[in-house]
Amino acid sequence: MGLSVLSDGNGGFTPCPELMTEQELILFLRIPDVSDSQNYKNVVDNLVRMHELPCIHLCRKRLYPLERVRIWITKKSEKEMSDMGKNL
Repeated sequence: MGLSVLSDGNGGFTPCPELMTEQELILFLRIPDVSDSQNYKNVVDNLVRMHELPCIHLCRKRLYPLERVRIWITKKSEKEMSDMGKNL
């Protein structure tokens, strides 16, 4: 896969790390662009709990492996496309 980048908050971009923090994940998934929630952490918690968003724990912090998150996105989009086909 190609290089992933995140906004640096100043109009530029920075490479996306292999293990993303919650804030990096929020930017990667574009949650501020698609969610009306006032607390993006709640959105991430829901994705982890209810939608099996992959994460690991290091030093009591959740980190999100970039490649596994990409695979999760692919699987979610394939399932939605399949479900849409069933409803036609």
